[in-house]
Amino acid sequence: MTAVLLLLSGGFDSPVAGYLLQQAGYTVKALNFSQEPFVDPSHSLKAQEIAEFLHFEPFIKINIGNELLEISQTSKHAYYFVLMKRLMYKIATEVAKKYSCEFIATGESIGQVSSQTLTNLSVLEDSITTIPIIRPLITYSKDEIINIAKEIGTFEISKQPESCDRLGPSKPITNARLEFTHNEEAKVPIQKFVTDIMTNL
Repeated sequence: MTAVLLLLSGGFDSPVAGYLLQQAGYTVKALNFSQEPFVDPSHSLKAQEIAEFLHFEPFIKINIGNELLEISQTSKHAYYFVLMKRLMYKIATEVAKKYSCEFIATGESIGQVSSQTLTNLSVLEDSITTIPIIRPLITYSKDEIINIAKEIGTFEISKQPESCDRLGPSKPITNARLEFTHNEEAKVPIQKFVTDIMTNL
């Protein structure tokens, strides 16, 4: 079966996306990005519990806390979430190759959070050039996602509290420009981040 690398958090959305992919006949492998020590480890523990519950194997955890700190301190703060997601996509591309996944999948849907406006999603898409990204929930509403989470049994795990990203801006950009994003991304050694992480994986 075709394997998909799912960017899995402890929230409601990505587990539902992974479940739908399973139902469509794909093998789902899970990648979780930890932001410790700036985010409580409960975030990753929830993701691991969900992966075990839905049989997403293997469960791969990568800590990018230090890299995100450098981004938050060096690049324009409003672009933090866009740059964070672009870093995740770049790492996921290499992880997908390592684990023989033909696609990368996320739980993103239009407008759920600031980084998921259509404009910002197009800027995120630019960061991946070799592996297609799929978004099973792209047009789903939050209510629809939560209802599916209840049906498949992940709601009770996902609803448990977790700390928010303490490095993020109070007013994130919602209409990121690609050229400006590239300029901000160039202020930090993104490729070195990716190389060092993959060396240690």
